[in-house]
Amino acid sequence: MPDRGDRGDRGERGAPGQTTPARARGLARTGTAVLLDVREAGEFAAGHAPGALHQPLIALVAGVPLPPAAAGRTVLAICRSGHRSQRAAELLAQRGVEVLNVTGGMGAWAGAGLPVTTPGGGPGRVI
Repeated sequence: MPDRGDRGDRGERGAPGQTTPARARGLARTGTAVLLDVREAGEFAAGHAPGALHQPLIALVAGVPLPPAAAGRTVLAICRSGHRSQRAAELLAQRGVEVLNVTGGMGAWAGAGLPVTTPGGGPGRVI
């Protein structure tokens, strides 16, 4: 589980915290947490963080459960800019999921020089 320093200003009880792309990558690489990309399928296919699971925000809003690989784990919600993932993080927090929003999303991820890949493992791009 991420340390309290990753939670940022949580505001009300149960509200999701924030984390940076670099810290999110570290948490995902160690298995402490799982990245959940909440963008649409075309965006995910163009480029995503290696190892990220995919569940569009619209599916979460409709009540679709998290992918099985995310069950019982801290979720790091990520989108293109951080706005959709913030909404997803709030929704998941209301459901009792331990969740952090990745600030700046995939734009900040790529801007920090972190890897972006396609489902086939080739180099990806953020759209």
